[in-house]
Amino acid sequence: MVDFKLNDILRLRKAHPCGGYEWKVYRIGADIGIVCLTCDRRLLIPRSDLEKRLKNFISRGE
Repeated sequence: MVDFKLNDILRLRKAHPCGGYEWKVYRIGADIGIVCLTCDRRLLIPRSDLEKRLKNFISRGE
């Protein structure tokens, strides 16, 4: 299980339709809230799905 923290910057395997790969974590729980750093689109995604889509951490948050 991956330990997500608030304000982590993530790089996902597939690009968002806007072309962005980087996402920021804004909510922690059963679902993880992430926001696209390119277009500011917010997304709630189940933790298990996010762990599969995660490529790496660009920076760690709090």
